[in-house]
Amino acid sequence: MQDKNKLTGTPISRIDGIAKVTGKAAYSTDYPVKDLAYAVLFKSTIAAGTILNIDTSVAEKAPGVLAVITHKNAPKLNVNGGLRGGSLLQSPEVEFFGQHIGIVVAETFEQARHASHLISVDYDKKEPKVDFETLAPNAVLPKEKDKADASRGDAKAALSSAAYKVEETYSTPIEHHHPLEPHATIAEWNGDRVTLYNSSQIVNGAQTSAANTLNIKPEQVRIVTPYIGGGFGSKGGQWANLVLTAIAAKQVNRPVKLALTRQQMVNSVGLRQQNLQKVSLAATQDGKLTALAHEITTHAAIKSEFVEPCGDCSKIMYDVPNSLITYRVVPMNVILPTYTRGPGKSTGSFALESAMDELAHKLKMDPIELRIKNEPARDPSNGKPWSSRKAVECLQVGAKAFGWEKRKAEPGQNLQGNYLIGYGVAAGTYPAHQRPTSAVVKLKRTGNEVTATIELAAADLGTGTYTILTQTAADALDLPLTNVTVVIGDSDLPPAAGAVGSVGAASYANAVNDACQKITDELITRSGKQFFARPTASQMMLSEKITEYKTRVDAKPLESAEAYSAHSFNANFAEVAVNRFTGMVRVNRFLAVTGAGTILNPKTARSQIIGGNVWGIGMALTEESILDPRLGNFVTRSFADYHVPSNLDIGDMDAIFIREDDQKANKMGIKGIGEVGIVGVAAAVANAIFNATGKRVRELPITPDKLI
Repeated sequence: MQDKNKLTGTPISRIDGIAKVTGKAAYSTDYPVKDLAYAVLFKSTIAAGTILNIDTSVAEKAPGVLAVITHKNAPKLNVNGGLRGGSLLQSPEVEFFGQHIGIVVAETFEQARHASHLISVDYDKKEPKVDFETLAPNAVLPKEKDKADASRGDAKAALSSAAYKVEETYSTPIEHHHPLEPHATIAEWNGDRVTLYNSSQIVNGAQTSAANTLNIKPEQVRIVTPYIGGGFGSKGGQWANLVLTAIAAKQVNRPVKLALTRQQMVNSVGLRQQNLQKVSLAATQDGKLTALAHEITTHAAIKSEFVEPCGDCSKIMYDVPNSLITYRVVPMNVILPTYTRGPGKSTGSFALESAMDELAHKLKMDPIELRIKNEPARDPSNGKPWSSRKAVECLQVGAKAFGWEKRKAEPGQNLQGNYLIGYGVAAGTYPAHQRPTSAVVKLKRTGNEVTATIELAAADLGTGTYTILTQTAADALDLPLTNVTVVIGDSDLPPAAGAVGSVGAASYANAVNDACQKITDELITRSGKQFFARPTASQMMLSEKITEYKTRVDAKPLESAEAYSAHSFNANFAEVAVNRFTGMVRVNRFLAVTGAGTILNPKTARSQIIGGNVWGIGMALTEESILDPRLGNFVTRSFADYHVPSNLDIGDMDAIFIREDDQKANKMGIKGIGEVGIVGVAAAVANAIFNATGKRVRELPITPDKLI
């Protein structure tokens, strides 16, 4: 039962909600910087080749233009400084369509944009490598060590002799992040120190990367990012536009704003790469898995590499004696792929969980029963015990709540009017980690009132960081919510983990809780008194008549946590209606059941899960970035042609959290939920479509043409 006196675990509305809806929350381009100039990028119109000549003379004479920067006059930058995707104007070489080849700075945005169209470029054009399907047969081993072939037993031999098996290839397309707030930066120099107002999921990471690239010290760079309008991974690693804004401001000796357009986003800040995934499963007649092979072919940039870990779920989800996970990659003239919400797990789970559904159908077994039958007692990938694992409970609780017993096992048997109704299920997982994070707590007493300020360089993607940290501190200090102020999103604050990889809540909250416990201990020690019952920090401030006091903690993960395998787990249930004449699909109902440790705020947590579910539904039915093979440019460059689900596309949605006390993962038992909400969703929808129609679609998105 929830402690009625505790604020953590209660569904409190967002602390920052009023600021956001009233427009008081300042995003990256909202700061009232004086004497601001405006920058616009101009980009390559070929996907491969070399710039022979770039004529900026007409643009430089255009009204209001302050500077035009290209590889000819850009300062020397460190291309290995930690920014992603290149395009730092250091070379005439072009590696993908839309690569930054220059930046125009002018008095107004309109003047900069006009001047960017006056630049003339001559290229030595080469044949680009942009057709993934043609290149895929020549894929090679990735350079990343963690993508080496991972085998246990002999999967190929077990598959060859299996009585029941599934061997199919599943395809997921290129997708883009498209946060509501596009990437944008204001750069302002003060002597040799630059302040960058910029949306950054990893505040200190952005600081370090910018400094290294600019060849200056980290303390010479300040990142300010108290509010982020979405990122989904694209604002984790920083991109060239961050530093290009800084060098533009340096060159014109005044602050500069650079905001990417929605169209520029598709070839400026990464993407989710296309994946071909062959999944092979073998089982005995009673459904016990004997082999699992997950063979992934994907692509990277022409000179740099990122490989989405699509095989991660296959390593740990099921108890199987013979396992093989492989990756192969082809270099392409496309911008470097990057982390996208649920990286590898969302795409990999589509393949794995679709194959599990196919195997269940072949065995004439309920797909939930098949999953439970192959529940592993330990992590199959490393033999470690689970810190906790609620996968079976998620499936069982979800089946009851969803009404799984109403599902017709034989596909295509549930016709309601013109619609075929189907039920689908899929499971998912995401690792749970705590990262080193520092925090400062400042207490102040005014009369009989004590207030607290919490400071750390955390980030809030819009997920509720301000709220859960206010709740955590209020509980630990015995203060009302209104007496706690949380200050985050500034690299001048104590360093913190990033809001990436579902590590934010566990890292931030544990650090804040540790800091609050430490300040209480210090105040008790300072008093020199002994107490029968431990007093709170606020009581000590009052009893000892202390006006101000502060402390800092540098929190680290539990050393004992390394002995366990810590993950969040879920079960996803979808009911779809497929029009038998048009092939249009609607998700009538969706339920996600999640075991994710301590839930600090059920209201914001539910929002996180449902947000991931909506993206997973988009992944299943609508989202796809299409390359023009002639040019290497994306055809889908706006929301008019890159389709994300809207309110009318989404039916009834619900989220259930399983009670889970996991003190092995970290002191507060917190596991991340930002990523797990999308894992398994696309497979649940695809499996429901098969149950409705009898047609198995293994290529996302599942559009009407694939069903008719």
